[in-house]
Amino acid sequence: MSIVVTGATGQLGRHVLEALLERGVPAEEIVAAGRSVGKLSDFAERGVQVKPMDYADADSVAATLKGAERVLLISGSEVGQRVQQHRTVIEAAKAEGVELLAYTSIANADTTAMKLADEHKATEALLRGSGVPFVLLRNGWYLENYTEQLAGTLAQGALAGSAGEGKVSAAARVDYAHAAAAVLVAGGQAGKVYELGGDDAFSMADLAAEISTATGRIVTYNDLPAEEYVGVLTGVGVPGAFAEILADSDLGIARGDLLVSTGDLRRLIGRPTTSLGQAVRSAAASA
Repeated sequence: MSIVVTGATGQLGRHVLEALLERGVPAEEIVAAGRSVGKLSDFAERGVQVKPMDYADADSVAATLKGAERVLLISGSEVGQRVQQHRTVIEAAKAEGVELLAYTSIANADTTAMKLADEHKATEALLRGSGVPFVLLRNGWYLENYTEQLAGTLAQGALAGSAGEGKVSAAARVDYAHAAAAVLVAGGQAGKVYELGGDDAFSMADLAAEISTATGRIVTYNDLPAEEYVGVLTGVGVPGAFAEILADSDLGIARGDLLVSTGDLRRLIGRPTTSLGQAVRSAAASA
């Protein structure tokens, strides 16, 4: 079996490579593809095939997918360009006759009104019309979206957002990576849709409380109108367009758009998902 992992230089991609190796997939049957292949030298030393690939370069995509049986299309990071980039991979997969293409979409893609979901919806539509056998991995939020901001949160003594009392079913990147690996090595996956999220949903007030407990420092949650939250984000250097997407995503959380109760993630990885408390304590210990 030849498994290609696109976007392998990113954090999720690296976790997927590790998960495939842990599942016993021979290193020589794994292709790690990305723009900065030097970041994959440690996997190359372990026998993983490393190939340069840029979503915007159709020739590099076609060359990377040559001989591929299964492909993990990790969604691109360039908002506004992702649909065309994903189309390039889908078309190459069709030309190569891959037996399965797994795509990392967003939770509740078919019902959410979040702006961030627009390109995922468009990609899912491309897949449905492509004739390529595919499986959707609708990933929820990463716990790291919050824990990686811990230093700034502690410096401010508060979390800001527009999520109200809404809850999010977040899980760790490594959880989603192991789910992807499980699907890539399993049979009978074409046509399946997995709604993936953490076992226990939490609100931003819950997050603030967990941070307070883990660090011994009082952290509160300040809920703001979306316009004010955009101003807070741009004030700390977040580009305006992205700040608006983040604020809109918080409004999605308030509506329940990122709530996932299927248990799909837990079943795929064969264990409970990483809890908020675990993630916060780990981040606090390494801060």
